[in-house]
Amino acid sequence: MKHRGAMMEYAGERMKDLMRAHDEYISSCQYIRMSDVYAAIVNMQSRRFWVSDTRATKVVCAMLRGAPPKGMRPLKREMFEEILRRVLALREERPGLAIMACCRIVVAQPAPKFYLAPGSAKVMVCKARKQWAQEKATRLRLPHLPHHEP
Repeated sequence: MKHRGAMMEYAGERMKDLMRAHDEYISSCQYIRMSDVYAAIVNMQSRRFWVSDTRATKVVCAMLRGAPPKGMRPLKREMFEEILRRVLALREERPGLAIMACCRIVVAQPAPKFYLAPGSAKVMVCKARKQWAQEKATRLRLPHLPHHEP
């Protein structure tokens, strides 16, 4: 099972998708209130479910046994419930498909939202913007002239 502080293998891709949603929302606004921005972007459609197919399979199997992981946050629980609903629908269509194969297909589908709290999105966007600014500053710096020893 996942432990606190574990790095998600899709963190970079999720950040790009979140920034896409951020930029789309900002460009559609006439008046921008940042608290509204974060509340809106977490509820925008995401490119996929931001969980690995392995983790999704473990959680879905546990849920099918009636033993969902304890201590799961409400948004994550909601995400896994949506994944489970889609897995069950896919198994109805294709009964021979294994749970792992169903999970692999489902997590790659567009998700109805990011399943993040607005505060988490704010932290992530601010961190990404800071990193972008640092990278831009590094690219724009003039190369230093070599020092010559006399």
